[in-house]
Amino acid sequence: MTHRELFFALYQSSTESEVESLLKKHPTIFEDANWYPLGGNPSNYGVIENQQSSSIAALIEKLTNSIDAILTRQCYEAGIDPKSAKAPRSMEEAVSQFFPNSRDWDLPGFRKKQAENLQILADGPKLGTSLIIYDNGEGQHPQDFENTFLSLLRGNKNEIHFVQGKYNMGGSGSIVFCGKKRYQLIGSRKFDKSGAFGFTLVRSHPLSDEEKTTKKNTWYEYLKLDGHIPYFEIDQLDLGLYNRKFETGTVIKLYSYDLPAGSRSVISRDLNQSLNEYLFEPALPILTVDTKERYPKDINLERPLYGLKRRLEQDENKYIEDYFSETYVDELFGKNGQVKVTCYVFKNKVDEKSVTETKNTINSEFFKNNMAVLFSVNGQVHGHYTSEFITRSLKMNLLKNHLLIHVDCTNVDIDFRNELFMASRDRLKDGNETRDLRSYLAKKLGAKDGRLAEIEKKRKEGITVEQSDSKELIKSFTKNLPLNSDLMKLLNKTFKLDSKPEEPKKGESPKAKPKSEQKIKEPFKPERFPSVFKVKIADKNGIRAVNIPRGTEKIIRFDTDVENNYFDRIDEPGSIKISLLSVKGNETEGGSEKGEKLEVSEFFNVHTSSPQEGTIRIGLNPKADVRVGEDMELKVTLTGAGEEFEEIFWAKITDPETPKQEAPKPEPEEEQMGLPEMVLVYKEPRDETTFTWAKFSENAPEEMNHNKVMYPMASGDLLESIYINMDSSVLKSYLSKYKTTEQIEVANRKYYTSVFFHVLFLYTISRNRKYEFSLPTDEKRQQGQETELSAYLMDIFDNHYTSFILNFGMNDIMEGLG
Repeated sequence: MTHRELFFALYQSSTESEVESLLKKHPTIFEDANWYPLGGNPSNYGVIENQQSSSIAALIEKLTNSIDAILTRQCYEAGIDPKSAKAPRSMEEAVSQFFPNSRDWDLPGFRKKQAENLQILADGPKLGTSLIIYDNGEGQHPQDFENTFLSLLRGNKNEIHFVQGKYNMGGSGSIVFCGKKRYQLIGSRKFDKSGAFGFTLVRSHPLSDEEKTTKKNTWYEYLKLDGHIPYFEIDQLDLGLYNRKFETGTVIKLYSYDLPAGSRSVISRDLNQSLNEYLFEPALPILTVDTKERYPKDINLERPLYGLKRRLEQDENKYIEDYFSETYVDELFGKNGQVKVTCYVFKNKVDEKSVTETKNTINSEFFKNNMAVLFSVNGQVHGHYTSEFITRSLKMNLLKNHLLIHVDCTNVDIDFRNELFMASRDRLKDGNETRDLRSYLAKKLGAKDGRLAEIEKKRKEGITVEQSDSKELIKSFTKNLPLNSDLMKLLNKTFKLDSKPEEPKKGESPKAKPKSEQKIKEPFKPERFPSVFKVKIADKNGIRAVNIPRGTEKIIRFDTDVENNYFDRIDEPGSIKISLLSVKGNETEGGSEKGEKLEVSEFFNVHTSSPQEGTIRIGLNPKADVRVGEDMELKVTLTGAGEEFEEIFWAKITDPETPKQEAPKPEPEEEQMGLPEMVLVYKEPRDETTFTWAKFSENAPEEMNHNKVMYPMASGDLLESIYINMDSSVLKSYLSKYKTTEQIEVANRKYYTSVFFHVLFLYTISRNRKYEFSLPTDEKRQQGQETELSAYLMDIFDNHYTSFILNFGMNDIMEGLG
C-alpha cells in the first residue's frame, strides 16, 4: 500500500478489531522493527497509565490540547512568537486578542460556526464507539511528530503562558481507554501548508510468550516506516468532518473508546453534557457530531458545547432559582492570589414535573459525573468534591441535590495551585493546601449570615410546622420509655438537650415577647447598569470612617440598583475594584522618596460579594502584620459598560475585640432530651393545621407519595425532624385488617411511634459509630457512590422494613421459630 492508502485504511477502520485485522493482513508493514517506544522510553508504561482516572477526564486533555493548538496558530498568524514577551500572558487575554468577535459566540449561529474548528465525531457501532477529534490548529510537520505528539515530559508548552498544557503528557492519558489494544491514530499538517500530511499509529506493545516471562509490564509504541513518520502530499482530505474538508491542523482517532455508561448514546447529547461539566468555561466552543447511520431518528446530531457555565446562566434555564458569586483575596492563596466562587441554586420543582422528575432531570443534565463542587483553572475542571461537602462541611442537607459550586482557581499563586492539583489535572491532592482550602470554603460559604444560609433557612421554614399534639406524644413516650443511662448517653452524643424553661412565679403569667413592627419592604426593581452606588457609612464632619478590629472581618455595605448577576453574567458584566489611596499613622507618614504603589491585598484579606437585592458587600480582614492605629484611605469603584461610580472612605485599625465570656450553661436533665420533632404528613388537608404532601414537596428535596414512609431532615449531623407519611401504602395495608375506630387509632399510633423511634435509634447508632454508606453505580456494581445516612434510612423504610416492624412483634417471631 502507498502511505495514502495505508492512512485511509486505518482511518476508515471503525473499531479496534478492524485495525487488528488490518495489521494481521499486512505483517510486513506492521512488523516489530517498525515500532518505536513512545517518548523514546521503553519504560513509558508508568507515565501513561498513571494519569486521568476516568475516560471523560482523559478525553478533556485531548480537547484542551486542541484549544492550545488553535490559540498557538492564531499567535503565529499574528506574527508573534508564542514564547516571547509580546505573546498574551493568559488564555483569557489570548482569546480577547486573537478573537475580537468572541462575544458573538454567545449567539448559536456564530458559536456553531466557530466550533467547526474543533470537532469531536463519533464512528463505529453504538457500543464500542470510536471517537475522532479534529482541530484547525497549529499542526505539525511529520519530522516533528517525535518531539511533539509522540514525546513525553518534554515541557514543550512550559514557556507559553496562554495555554493550559505544560507537562507534555496529558494527551497520552486517553490511550489507556482505547479498547484492549490501545490503538490511536494521529494525523497532522502544519497550519501554513508548508509541508506534507504525516500520520502514525500508537498502540500497546503486544508481548510475545518469551517477553511475558521476562517483562513485568508492556509499553506503548508508535509506527514508523523506513525509519520515518509516514507522510504524503495533500491539498485537502475528505475525513467526514462537519461542513469542511481537512486542509491543515490535526486529526486523532481513538478506537473503541471506553465511554462511561451515561455517555454512550448520541454523543451530541450525552457526551456533550459530560464534556460541558469538565470544561466549565472553555476558551473556545467545540462541536460534537454524531451520524445518521448510528442514530437515523435523531434530528439534532450536531451540537456545539461551550461549557457548563453558559448552560447554567442562560436566560432560558428554567432549573436555576438563583446564582451569585463571592470573590476572596486572601493570603492563603499566595500574594495577590484570589479565588472566585459561584454558587448555583436549583429549583425543587419545575413546571408540570414532579419533585422527583425535576431532581432526576437536574441530576442528569448538570451532575452527570457526580461533581457538586468544581475546581477549575482556565475553565477546565481540575478536581471536585461530591455533594458530601454540602451536607458535611456546609451542613445544608436541603441543598444536597440542588446546589452546584464553582471555584475558579485561575488566579491563585502558582505555588499554591501546584499543591492543589495532581499533574493529571483531574483530581485534588490530599495535602495541607487542599485541606486548608476546604476548611476556608466551608467557613465562608457556610457562614450563618451568608447567602446560602438564607436560602437553606427559607427552604427549611417552608417545611417547618408546629404540631403540638406530636410534641406532647413524644414527651409522653420518652417519659415512659425504659431509657437507662447508657441509652441516654448514646442519644446525647447526637441530639441537643433543651434546658428547662423558666417557670413563672405563682400568680404570674409568662411574659409575652413584644412583636416588632414589620415594615413593608418595597419590591426591588433592578437595572441592567447601575445608576446608584453609595457606601453605607455615617458621615461625620465630612469624613466617612469605619473601625476594623484586628482579627475581625468587617462587612462594608454599598447601596446600588443594579441586577443581582451584574458581576457574573456573560454579556456586558461589571466588576468592583478596591484601591488603597494612602496609609497614615505608626511611622507610615513622612519621607522624601516617592513610595511604591500600595496594594489593598498587602494589608487586608478581601471578600467581595455579587449584588443582592440592591446591596453589595465587601469584607475587610486586616492581616496579622498590620499595626493598630493605622488609618487607610480606600476607594471602591463599580465598573461596567455604563458609567463608573466611586466611593471613598477611611478604615482605622483598632485593637482586637475582647471575646465575650459566656455564662456557663446548666447541665441538661436526662428526661429532657432534645429529640427531633415528629411531623405527620397527610395527602389531603384534614383541618387548618394539617401538613400536606404538596406543602412538603414545595421545599423538600424529596417528593412525598404513597411509596414514601418517612423523611429525616438533618442539618449536618443533627437530626432535626422526622416527617412521617400518614397516607403511605404500608400504613394503608396495615390498617386494612382493623375495623373499629379504636383499633385504627391504636394502629396509627403504633405506626408513627414505631417509625419515629426506629429512625431515631438507627440514626443515632449509625452516626455515633461513624458508618459511611455508598451505592453501586456502574453496570459491574464495583464502583460505589457515597450516599447520606438519611437517604439510606429512607430507602430501607420504603423497602419492607416498615412493614416488618409493624407486622412482626417478638412474640410472632418466636412462634414462627416454633
